[in-house]
Amino acid sequence: MLLTKFSHSCVRLERDGSVLVLDPGTFSEVEEALDGADAVLVTHEHPDHVDVDRVAAVLAADTSIELWAPQGVADVMAARLGDRSAGRIHAVGGREEFSAAGFDVRTFGGQHALIHPLIPIVANVGFLIEGSLYHPGDSFIVPDGADVGTVLVPVHAPWSKLAEVVDFVASVRAPRAFQIHDALLNDTGLGMVEGHIERLGSRYGTSFRHLAVRESVVV
Repeated sequence: MLLTKFSHSCVRLERDGSVLVLDPGTFSEVEEALDGADAVLVTHEHPDHVDVDRVAAVLAADTSIELWAPQGVADVMAARLGDRSAGRIHAVGGREEFSAAGFDVRTFGGQHALIHPLIPIVANVGFLIEGSLYHPGDSFIVPDGADVGTVLVPVHAPWSKLAEVVDFVASVRAPRAFQIHDALLNDTGLGMVEGHIERLGSRYGTSFRHLAVRESVVV
């Protein structure tokens, strides 16, 4: 698979002419990421992971694109598309398996990490693509029973601290790791956080590398 990193948590996967996009949110290059897409996966409802207006506009213009997301996102998107949503919008929870644009997908987790007790917890689904690439969304759920080859690491968020990020990387023990959820850090902060992940992750067999926006890598 060819993985292209877009801003924040948005990634694009391409294989044999099929295109799958994950988490095209408000901090991301939504239209560029979705150009020619066959399917979209959304981990949860927060705007930085799904820009409802822009994603709905793309899906309205191209009625061949399907979308999988937790129930709340699926309901909102179906309401936006109306009759054009039939058979295209799929609600998904944890511990499910399906095929999206020819990619095998397994789901893990079920809820967003705690931000603060006063902020309600929303549904969050982590996606394992082709049994190898794992996008956890906004959680540190470790996919059980999976031999992850590449993990996408939420490096910074209001709901996390560095120790939890490193523990997640150490627990998954994927050979390769790349950053996501990085839009809230400046270059100084990002360099510091990624330095710790690279150094400590290597002790557990994980090679971490930063991907620039629009950089592609084969996974």
